[in-house]
Amino acid sequence: MPYNLIDFNMQIGRQKPETIRHPDNYCPFCHTAELTDIIAADGPIILLRNKYNVLSGTDQFVLIETDKCQSDIPDYTPEHMQRLLRFGLHHWQKMLNSGRYADVLFFKNYGPLSGGTIRHPHMQLVAFPELAQPLAVLPEEFAGELITRAGNVEFNIATTPRIGFWELNIVPADINTPAAIAAMAHFIQTGTSFLTRHFHQGRVQSYNLFFYQLQGKVYIKIMPRFATPPLFVGYGVHIRPTNIPDMAAEIRQLYFDNK
Repeated sequence: MPYNLIDFNMQIGRQKPETIRHPDNYCPFCHTAELTDIIAADGPIILLRNKYNVLSGTDQFVLIETDKCQSDIPDYTPEHMQRLLRFGLHHWQKMLNSGRYADVLFFKNYGPLSGGTIRHPHMQLVAFPELAQPLAVLPEEFAGELITRAGNVEFNIATTPRIGFWELNIVPADINTPAAIAAMAHFIQTGTSFLTRHFHQGRVQSYNLFFYQLQGKVYIKIMPRFATPPLFVGYGVHIRPTNIPDMAAEIRQLYFDNK
């Protein structure tokens, strides 16, 4: 069966700036006057073409989230998080519906184990003009132990994880209402705050945020990043922890009960 194999251009990759492990290095996203190929902006939120298009045959874009370099999603005001989410969803959906691409990935890397190189808060979009086969995403990967609901949006912990252990899902019935945007933004901030400040006593310092469109629905998944389970790496065996209900209860107690 064919599978999607993308060449990573190492010559371009070696030129990419890096500020996660070397925070004193030059940060290109802090110097907005020097940015090129800007597509759209909403105040400090900027969408531009990725200067380092390392994935051959794709169009890559960067979404700068804020002008505050050392901040991250849990630090944003609710208003800024909603503004960022509306902006990102709009441009992602616009690319998906353009007819130019077989699929468009929309995601965020945060921390040294996430696959990112720049500390300044940003997301990425990778557009594929063609794919050997559809991306391997299953609806059951977004079902799980309920944490809470609001604005017709479900927040849960996956009981069929894509990789293994604890994966947080955000499942909106519709992304086009103010209530849904507010709930999605709140759950993204809650999930990233829990993972980086409470989960494993705050020792998790890397995560990924993934957006999916599947069968006409949008899904969001937040994955803490640590060593990938060897059973998954070697054999594709997904690992499900036995304390998912306890974790759901902990998130409810920290963020939602009596709030």
